[in-house]
Amino acid sequence: MASSPFHGIFSSLGSPEWDRGAAPAATTVKLAAEDPAPQRQSGVGQIAVDIYEQEGYYIIRAPLAGVKLSDLDIEVDDKILTIRGRRTVPDAIARDQYYLQECFWGEFSRSVTLPCVIDPKRVKATFNRDSILKILVPKEEKVKVIRISEGG
Repeated sequence: MASSPFHGIFSSLGSPEWDRGAAPAATTVKLAAEDPAPQRQSGVGQIAVDIYEQEGYYIIRAPLAGVKLSDLDIEVDDKILTIRGRRTVPDAIARDQYYLQECFWGEFSRSVTLPCVIDPKRVKATFNRDSILKILVPKEEKVKVIRISEGG
């Protein structure tokens, strides 16, 4: 994998294996008779995001199938941008009817740390009909330092 100019500057509340670029550990799938549904390890899930740089912006993109715009919240605090929301189950299905349940339903949260302080007034976000959230964060404008010397 080629070295990225952003190596080490983006962080998340995600899995340490994914943050280091390693593949996740293999999982075993069990039938409903053995384990009707996996138990959630915590009450809050996490979403997957893509982060890239384009035309003077850091762009955070997240596919959020099953999420309504009214169930999303984007919070900015210094260099940290947090996406929170809720994905609700469309149908009430009893636990014992599942053979496998991998999709996360309920509250989720994902935070990313950017390499610059974020001005919340300049952040733009779109949520299209395909349920793709796209957040545009303007890159930090570099201040040019000019030396002033005494003229003779």
